[in-house]
Amino acid sequence: MLTLLTILWALPAAADGEATGEFDYYVLSLSWSPNWCAVTGDSQGSDQCDARHDHGWIMHGLWPQYHRGYPSHCRTGERPPSRGMTAAMADIMGTSGLAWHQWKKHGTCSGLSAAEYYALSREAYGLVNRPEVFRKLDKTVKLPASVVEDAFIKANPDWERDMLTITCKDGHIQEARLCLSRDLDPVPCGQDVIRDCRMKNAVFAPVR
Repeated sequence: MLTLLTILWALPAAADGEATGEFDYYVLSLSWSPNWCAVTGDSQGSDQCDARHDHGWIMHGLWPQYHRGYPSHCRTGERPPSRGMTAAMADIMGTSGLAWHQWKKHGTCSGLSAAEYYALSREAYGLVNRPEVFRKLDKTVKLPASVVEDAFIKANPDWERDMLTITCKDGHIQEARLCLSRDLDPVPCGQDVIRDCRMKNAVFAPVR
C-alpha cells in the first residue's frame, strides 16, 4: 500500500473545481498542426486540417499551472464566451471548438473574464518567435525532439532550456510548451512540465 501511495503522490495532479485565479504560472502550449492532423485531426474531419488554412504552430492553450500539478474547470462567476468570441480565436487556435474547450478547462482558472483570457492568450502567442525553418519543409522528415527545442531557443535567445519543453505523441512531435509568469515573462518550468520527449526519430510533417 505504501508503494502505491508513493507512486500516486509522484504523479502530476489535476485539481478540478478549484477557486479561480489561484495558480503560480502559465504554460503556453503550441501545437504543430500538420502533426496533430496526421495523428488525430484527419480522422475527425477537423476543418483545422484543410490546406486552405496553412496552419503551422497553432496555440493549443494558455494553462494556469501550479508548481506541482494544475487547476482545471474552476469555479468562476464569469460568463462563458460567446460563439463570436470563440470563432475569433480560430485564426491562431485552429477551431472555435478548441477555443471553447480551453476556456472551460483552463480559462476558468485564470481569474479573468473570457474576453480577457482570450486577449491574454493572443498576446502570449504573439510574444513567441515561431521558427520559420519548419514552414520551409517540403516533405515529412524524422528528427530528434532536441532539434525542435534548439530551433525555438535560437529564435528566442532570451529563453533558457528549462523554460521550454517539447512533447511527442504517437511517434510525432506534438507540442512546444513555454512556461510564463503572470506577466508573460519566460520562467523555469515545474518538474512535472519539463519532461522533454526523448525520441531521436520523431515524425515532423510539412505545412499543408
